[in-house]
Amino acid sequence: MKKTPAYLIPVLFVTLSAAGCATGGGASANSDAGSSAPTHKGVGPGMDANGVVVDPSKVESGYGQNVKGLGDWEGEITGVALPGSRFAQLQIGMPMRQVTDIVGRPTDEGAYITGKAFIPFYYGSDRYRYELVYRGQGRLIFAGGSGADHSGAHLIWIINSVADSGYR
Repeated sequence: MKKTPAYLIPVLFVTLSAAGCATGGGASANSDAGSSAPTHKGVGPGMDANGVVVDPSKVESGYGQNVKGLGDWEGEITGVALPGSRFAQLQIGMPMRQVTDIVGRPTDEGAYITGKAFIPFYYGSDRYRYELVYRGQGRLIFAGGSGADHSGAHLIWIINSVADSGYR
C-alpha cells in the first residue's frame, strides 16, 4: 500500500470536511426539497398570527412557503403579497435584471457573503447574497456566485411587508 504524502493530509482533511458540511443534514436541511408543492412552516419572528410580516428586520428564513421556481431554483416566500402589487408578479428564480425591470429601483440595497464562500473548491451559487429593499413593499434576496457581478444573481427569497421602512 502506498503512503499518502504528509503535505496532502491537511488538504484531504479540509476537502472531506467541506464535503461533509455541504451534504450533511442537520437543522437547516430542507426535508421538502423534493416537493414542488408550497409548504408553510408557521409564524416566525417579525410576523403576526396571520403570517403578515410586521417587522421585516426580524424575519428569519424557514417560516415562509418553500417553492420551486424558474429554472429549478428553490426559494421562499414570506408574508402576504398585496393583490395587484409588483411583488405579486415575481417568481423565485428570476434573474435580478428581470426583477428590477418589473419592480423598479429599490429604496436601499446591499450585499453580504454566505458561509459557502469559505468552502474550499466550492464554485456553486449562493456564495453571496444581494438584498434589495423597497419602502412599503418588502425585501428581495438574491443568490449569486462570486465577485461583484450581480448579473448571475437569481431571486431566492421574497419578503412581503407593507411595514418595510425601505432601509436595511
